[in-house]
Amino acid sequence: MIPKVPWKLNISLENASPFRYGFFIILFLVPFINYHMTLSKNIELFPLYLIAPIFLGIGFWDKSKLFLVFFSTVIVFFRLYLTQEPTSNIVNFAILAFVYMLITLISVHLTKNYRKSNRNKLEVILSLAKSLDSRDPYTGSHSEKVAKYALMIAKELKLSHKDCEAVYIGGLLHDIGKIGVPEHILLKSSQLTSEEYDIIKKHPVKGFKTIEHISSFRENGVLDMVLYHHERFDGKGYPFGKKGEEIPLTARIIAVADTFDAMTSKRVYRNKLNLEYVYNEIKANKGLQFDPLIAEVFLKILKRQGTKIFMHTSDQLDEKEMRLNLNEQFG
Repeated sequence: MIPKVPWKLNISLENASPFRYGFFIILFLVPFINYHMTLSKNIELFPLYLIAPIFLGIGFWDKSKLFLVFFSTVIVFFRLYLTQEPTSNIVNFAILAFVYMLITLISVHLTKNYRKSNRNKLEVILSLAKSLDSRDPYTGSHSEKVAKYALMIAKELKLSHKDCEAVYIGGLLHDIGKIGVPEHILLKSSQLTSEEYDIIKKHPVKGFKTIEHISSFRENGVLDMVLYHHERFDGKGYPFGKKGEEIPLTARIIAVADTFDAMTSKRVYRNKLNLEYVYNEIKANKGLQFDPLIAEVFLKILKRQGTKIFMHTSDQLDEKEMRLNLNEQFG
């Protein structure tokens, strides 16, 4: 059974689809109403066309200028002639065509700048994650792989585009606190002492404190993922011993993805475990270490993909490949 996630309308400059649909709805619905509904005789609907070039610019920001010029001209034609506006003439047409084209181009420019800024932010995070993973040759690309597995779960849960992006960022940064852990502990091949393990257990709090000043991470839940990804569903995790739904949903997602990659990667103290063994371990720990519903979702993914789940997540991923993966997911 897949967890029921509240449906959210995904309206953001990163998602062009609602604006594309909105553009065509405005373009064709207004004249239809004017022709077929008597209510429109008392209500002037043509000002709605002012929204159309904004939607055109946001929804089709990546199209050619010829495409944008054509459809901004179509907007003007529909407004002046299909709504039978009384002041329709060639001068009004030329003025409106210029104004609407200007509005469209401004919308395109703002959308491109927003997406570029957002992409730059994600690329900085990718570079930071790569630097973090480079400290341990046995767990290279761990953060990137956790992010990818967590994103698979988030998409299976049908989380919004915004939440999926946050989960991906949370996966990249979940171990950021290990920057403060000495390398002789991270790379130790023998069993950790209780004192060394206590140092390891502090990394979620250290990570939280490292990035807590970034307000967007508080708003999108990245801080929760960094702080709570080692909590267990049965309350036996760390650093606070939270249990069940006290642990944020996104942190419960990261916990499954993190454990899966830990078990299927070569470590300094052991070789990687085979997929069948890992599958059974996750299944056995439903309701104990893992949220049972999220674990079930991931097991469903594993059963469907098998060894294909490791595609594009090898330990040899370089920064160029990581950026390519990012563009595939959020481009």
